[in-house]
Amino acid sequence: MGANHSHKPPVFDENEEVNFDHFQILRAIGKGSFGKVCIVQKRDTKKMYAMKYMNKQKCIERDEVRNVFRELQVMQSLEHPFLVNLWYSFQDEEDMFMVVDLLLGGDLRYHLQQNVHFTEGDVKLYICELALALEYLQRYHIIHRDIKPDNILLDEYGHVHITDFNIATVVKGSEKASSMAGTKPYMAPEVFQVYVDGGPGYSYPVDWWSLGVTAYELLRGWRPYEIHSATPIDEILSMFKVERVHYSSTWCKGMVALLKKLLTKDPESRLSSLSDIQSAPYLANMNWDAVFEKALTPGFVPNKGRLNCDPTFELEEMILESKPLHKKKKRLAKNRSKDGTKDSCPLNGHLQQCLETVRKEFTIFNREKLRRQQGQSGQLADSDGGAGSQAQGKLQDGHNNNILTHTCSRGCSS
Repeated sequence: MGANHSHKPPVFDENEEVNFDHFQILRAIGKGSFGKVCIVQKRDTKKMYAMKYMNKQKCIERDEVRNVFRELQVMQSLEHPFLVNLWYSFQDEEDMFMVVDLLLGGDLRYHLQQNVHFTEGDVKLYICELALALEYLQRYHIIHRDIKPDNILLDEYGHVHITDFNIATVVKGSEKASSMAGTKPYMAPEVFQVYVDGGPGYSYPVDWWSLGVTAYELLRGWRPYEIHSATPIDEILSMFKVERVHYSSTWCKGMVALLKKLLTKDPESRLSSLSDIQSAPYLANMNWDAVFEKALTPGFVPNKGRLNCDPTFELEEMILESKPLHKKKKRLAKNRSKDGTKDSCPLNGHLQQCLETVRKEFTIFNREKLRRQQGQSGQLADSDGGAGSQAQGKLQDGHNNNILTHTCSRGCSS
C-alpha cells in the first residue's frame, strides 16, 4: 500500500489545511463498525499516526453520520495520556478522515484471544490508568458508554488508552442519559432498566461498571455474567437479580473487594469516581503521580517484533476493497474529469443533498495548528469554558443537534 519514497520531506504551508496528500499510507490495520484504520506517516514531520476513514455514502445509507460527527466533536475537546487523541480531521469527496495517536500494542480483546494471561499486577495498573481517563472524561461531562477490551488499546510499552467515542454522550449538571447504548455484556443494570420501564436514567457510574466487567474478564478469561448480544433484556435483568458473581479463590482479597465495588448493581453505591478508587484499601499504596506520568512499568508489554492485529485487514484492503485507499488520488482525478462529461452517472437527488450537507457540516480539525495558535506546549484549554465546553454545547444524550439529523434521517440508497 506504500506510496513512492522521497528522501527530502515535502514542505507544506502551515496555513494550508491538512489533507489526504499530506500523508503516506503504509498499511491497513483494522476495521471498525463504520470505518477502516490504516497506519500513515505525515510526509513533512515523518510522524506516524493511525488514520480512520469512513465512506460518506455508506455512512449516509446506514444512518451513521450522526455518530461520526459525535465522535469528532467529543474528541476535538479532549487530550489525555490514557486516551487515543485526535490530531487532524478532514474530508474529500468520498471519505471523512480522523488522524489519531498510533498505538501499535493492539487492543485488549486481541490479546485475550491470543490467550495472554494478565496478572493481578497488570490489571491493577490498568484499573488505575483507566480510572484517571474516566475521571478526566467526567470532568468534561462525558459518558463513554462503551468501555470494553475491544476499545482499550495498548501502546508499545503496555499502557492503556481508551478509544472509540462514537456512542459517547455529554450530560450537563445533574442531567441523566436515557437512551439504550453500549455493548450488552458490558452494560450496567441501570441502562437496561431505562429501556424496560423508563427508569430514572443513568450517568457516569455506567462506565465504572464496564471497567469492572473488563477487569474481571482480563483476570479470568470470561465475564462475570453469561450475557451475549442476542441475550434478551428481561433475561439479563433476571440474571442481575438472581445470579451471584463468582470470584476466583486465587485472587487476593483486595482485588476481589475492588471488583465487587465496581460491580455493585446500585449505581449510588458503586465505586464511580477517582476518589472512590483511590480510597480502596487495595490501592492505598499506589503512587498516582507516577501512574499519570506513565512511570510505572506495565507487567505485560506487547511484542514489538510484530503487528498486534489481524493480518487479514491488509489482504482485504489490497484484494477485496472496491475503492482501495492507495488508489484514491487517481480515482478522484478520474471522477473529476468525468464530472464534466455527459456520461457521468448522477446520484439520486436526496443522496446528493445528504452528501452536500455532510460536506458543509463536517468539522475540520488540526491540533498542531491549534497548539501553535494557543502558544501552548501540551494542554488544551481547561474545562472552564475551554475546548471541553464546546462539545457540551453541541451534544445531548445520544443526539447531535445537527442539521444532518433532520436532512439525512430518512436514509439514502444509491
